[in-house]
Amino acid sequence: MASEDEISLLVIVVDVNPIWWGQQAQREPEFTLSKCLDAVMVMANSHLVMTRTNKLAIIASHCQESHFLYPSKHWKAGDVTGEDSSSGSGDGKYELLSVANDLIAEEIRNLMVRTQVRGHQTDTLLAGSLAKALCYIHRISKELDAGQDMKSRILVVKAAEDCALQYMNFMNVIFAAQKQNVLIDACVLDSDSGLLQQACDITGGLYLRIPQKTALVQYLLWVFLPDADQRSQLVLPPSVHVDYRAACFCHRNLIEIGYVCSVCLSIFCNFSPICTTCETAFKIPLPQMMKPKKKKLKAAN
Repeated sequence: MASEDEISLLVIVVDVNPIWWGQQAQREPEFTLSKCLDAVMVMANSHLVMTRTNKLAIIASHCQESHFLYPSKHWKAGDVTGEDSSSGSGDGKYELLSVANDLIAEEIRNLMVRTQVRGHQTDTLLAGSLAKALCYIHRISKELDAGQDMKSRILVVKAAEDCALQYMNFMNVIFAAQKQNVLIDACVLDSDSGLLQQACDITGGLYLRIPQKTALVQYLLWVFLPDADQRSQLVLPPSVHVDYRAACFCHRNLIEIGYVCSVCLSIFCNFSPICTTCETAFKIPLPQMMKPKKKKLKAAN
């Protein structure tokens, strides 16, 4: 169990891809983006009230940007005790939770209002959101008092499909999280994510594709709310088979067998005598040509 003064930082990355959520609203009107955010806020509130030293951050992963929903740049810790929060806490709700919920709702509303999907840029910038989460964790760790410890983890609520173009950035983020001892958990709403399976397996987190979207809040509270120390005492869903296929650098396709550069370890689906990443020219041994044997002329007697 964590000590009383140990800080537990939870960063939740929510996939708010407007194209996927628009299609989802047509397929299943009972589960929309607002319902998903309500479930996320329930888990966020539960994390904050478990221990007074718990900290929280929520990042919206969009197809155009990665935006902090909480804490916002317009929010300060002193705002909780201000006069503006008295109206939000009139129902007896904890002031911090009231301010956080209102702030998240306002930020996601402003993000969707200024969204203009143009061209073919429709993939969720998940790798950038994870990188921003790691930067935030690193900043908070530098602000700790002397002798204070902090455990950090990232929860990804994934909706849209993977983008093979983000493979390299994604893998760099995964290994950076592993080096910082940051767990990455994944709660997948739709199709399986091979990239998140690798992230959870490498960092020691949990991967779960929920069978029923409307029960999202139950899965969040049961599986992902407990930290790493408490999970060993719970009966959690079994681990899944991890898809460790890599994406080739030439076409960004997932491949099982390919060619690897011996210098920069770039992966290609087709052979090339020159590495397009580091421009290394490979020396290819050519088959030796057999010289034709000359027939010896018999000397005339």
